[in-house]
Amino acid sequence: MTLTLILTVILVALIFEYINGFHDTANSIATVVGTKVLTPRQAIVLAAVTNLVGALYGDAVAKTVTSGIVDSNLIAASLAQYMLICALLGGIVWNLITWWFGLPSSSTHAMVGGLCGASVAIVNGNWSVLKWVELKAKKELVPASPDVLSQIGDRALEAGTNAITVGANKLVVVLQGGQTLVERTVVEKSGILYKVVIPMFSSPAAGFTLGLLMMAALYAILRMWRPVTVNRVFGKLQLLSAGYMGFSHGLNDAQKTMGIITLGLVAATTGGAFQELPDWLGFLKTTDSKPMTWVKVVCALTMAAGTAAGGWRIIRTLGHKMVKLQPVHGFAAETTAASVLFVAGHLGMPVSTTHAISTSIMGVGCAKRFSALKLTVVERVIWAWILTLPAAGGLAYALVRAGRWLGLIPN
Repeated sequence: MTLTLILTVILVALIFEYINGFHDTANSIATVVGTKVLTPRQAIVLAAVTNLVGALYGDAVAKTVTSGIVDSNLIAASLAQYMLICALLGGIVWNLITWWFGLPSSSTHAMVGGLCGASVAIVNGNWSVLKWVELKAKKELVPASPDVLSQIGDRALEAGTNAITVGANKLVVVLQGGQTLVERTVVEKSGILYKVVIPMFSSPAAGFTLGLLMMAALYAILRMWRPVTVNRVFGKLQLLSAGYMGFSHGLNDAQKTMGIITLGLVAATTGGAFQELPDWLGFLKTTDSKPMTWVKVVCALTMAAGTAAGGWRIIRTLGHKMVKLQPVHGFAAETTAASVLFVAGHLGMPVSTTHAISTSIMGVGCAKRFSALKLTVVERVIWAWILTLPAAGGLAYALVRAGRWLGLIPN
């Protein structure tokens, strides 16, 4: 039964990844289609390839999903798989609803909302299961500042590690490769507040501001250029920015599902569910929050397949309805959004591709002129953002409660 549940989690997670691919494909290619630099088919091929490469690069976001949102120690191993299935189904249902109505809502926040709602329901309303704030102290070596070097003075230090006392302070000084390094304690901030909530607001703000500034700078630089020259040059440059956008999308979005699958496998392994697992299924066992290679490959290929399916409804909203785009505008929006996603991906923040590209397009549109922005469409998009976390969380919560009422999920 446990093996069946694990395989169901993997299957549902891959369905979510596939839907995420065609749901968020629009986010990564809408601008290059809207500017008519590429046909929809060409743009989808470019996005599928770059999504695949990005998905295989790095794992910080996957680690956050695996161990930085839910305290798995409070969830019985026998219930973890049910919780994950309901979490994914909540995200899938919300993604399909917003896709049907052409609203570019966030697949990232749909999944995070589903995970939060299902985990709270599975522990009967115990909100402490959510890692709201988590502070971890760790030590790292940094180059000694001039002030520290003056405190060390002429002390004779040996190559390697030296423990010295300077006044009331104890310093660990390391001589390494001709450098003087000092050990310091750094508090790493993680949990839902720092990895999800704050980035949920800061990433759209960064997308809008940077898009506005980049477009304003391009207007100043290109004011003497002929329009035909601008279109020709940035039509070519937009191929690079679209590829960059696809890569960053894969880096951030594909890893969410890697984290979900890894969370399920870790829960099953540590809970003893795999004790009698046949040798040929030994690849399922893991206690590491870092996704295994086969998980990364399968998720990356699934997202690429979903990307190839396309998402024409959302492409029309982002690429045509929000603001009329030229190649130079598409280049600015894609470069801005991709940079926001790339930085967030390295910091382990599962931010929204939708938020990043939508606000970048808004910023670019406002640099052109504020009236170029179609506020009725923007209002619909913002409402979809506001509703995504609670809606997906509510759906997942209801699925767990319904499953228990029907006797499908044990108490």
